[in-house]
Amino acid sequence: MTERPRLAVVGAGPAGLAAALTAAAQGARVLLVDAADQAGGQFYRQPASGLGARRPHAPHHRWRTWERLRTGLERHRAAGRITHLTDHHVWCVRRESESGSRGFTVYALRGPGQEEGVTVRADAVLLATGGYERVLPFPGWTLPGVVTAGGAQAMLKGQLVLPGRTAVVAGTGPLLLPVATGLAAAGARVAALVESAGPAALSRRLPALAAKPGRLTEGAGYAARLLWHGVRVLPRHTVLAAHGTERVEAVTVAALDRAGRPRPGTARRVRCDTLAVGHGLLPHTDLAETLGCALSGTAVRVDAEQRTDVPGVWAAGEATGVGGAALALAEGRIAGHSAAARLYGTAPDPRRWAAADRARTRARAFAAALDAVYAPPAGWAERLPDETVVCRCEEVTAGRVREAVGTLGAGDARTVKLLTRAGMGWCQGRMCGPAVAGLTGCPLDPGRRPFARPVPLGVLAGLPDTE
Repeated sequence: MTERPRLAVVGAGPAGLAAALTAAAQGARVLLVDAADQAGGQFYRQPASGLGARRPHAPHHRWRTWERLRTGLERHRAAGRITHLTDHHVWCVRRESESGSRGFTVYALRGPGQEEGVTVRADAVLLATGGYERVLPFPGWTLPGVVTAGGAQAMLKGQLVLPGRTAVVAGTGPLLLPVATGLAAAGARVAALVESAGPAALSRRLPALAAKPGRLTEGAGYAARLLWHGVRVLPRHTVLAAHGTERVEAVTVAALDRAGRPRPGTARRVRCDTLAVGHGLLPHTDLAETLGCALSGTAVRVDAEQRTDVPGVWAAGEATGVGGAALALAEGRIAGHSAAARLYGTAPDPRRWAAADRARTRARAFAAALDAVYAPPAGWAERLPDETVVCRCEEVTAGRVREAVGTLGAGDARTVKLLTRAGMGWCQGRMCGPAVAGLTGCPLDPGRRPFARPVPLGVLAGLPDTE
């Protein structure tokens, strides 16, 4: 890099793209850093270019919005306002003020094995790091063929492959609808869509949900496609266990009572070779925590301009609270306006700012209503057998976690981690963190880590001593 970029945007999903395009339109020099080889994030994930997809839009919705974002990115790149670094996995962002300088240093890994270290510097940073899936464990969830709902969707969108021929989609949350319809449209037989939420929960939030009629229409469209494909929908049901020897062969599902607990006598087996399961998303806050940004619960705390409490750091999208692509786009635009204005001393267009602010308000209200509807089933942790593996990386069972609390006196998640090694593996607790919190009764507080992802020792050894 021969020119110091002014604004580094980490993440090229809806929030990151909206922020980068908005800031560039105001004259900012933007460095867009993303781990994927194409922009779009998880929501607009594209098939690998070598696959030669004839209908890349088929697994997507809101394709026109993506086309506008892609066109804008290409235009700003051609004009030199945006530098897009693909296949760059950011593992740390450091404030240079700590060493007597100004600005920030962004550390990333690139290459086939992510073994090459890259360092870039910026005057400000905008974090659009997205979210990751929450999966609550159950007996058999470690069997081959059990994937996350988002993982199944990523395979379909990015690689144009099915995770299996006969699928069950289960858990809770609005993501299950596009996953089930996408698998069915691609040729899989979706034996059941198992959703722990029920119609009554939706009807109670109908006034708030009606504020976004387009989303309700979208949901109705998914329901119609599920009906057309003959997918059996089981509301107020949950998966109790997955069964199989070398891979999943069937799942046991049961109806839930009003308290969210399985009703006796309702268990049934559904044959399948794939189970796509998810219980919503959690914000990705690793980089924000490394910078010392304050959190509100599990999300990055921001003000009306999407600024964090660390000067020069903005955040937008799922990292500030899971709310979907529409909210991420609105927050990204506001963050881009604010960052460019703060860096260059220019005032943002008041009409565009007001429009983005209105969109953000509506999207946040809609997201809050969905959160109330799609809550995990009550008492799931109590029903988890002791022999069920909770931490897959370190093979820690639910019984060992309970022993750490009940017998060894652990009173917080960190002590449980030290006593059991739950959360010390490759994923650093991203998969097992919610389960451990549920089993121990501790709040799900993200743990501050120096690195956002595993880093080769050679990369660390190659850094200057001052870093």
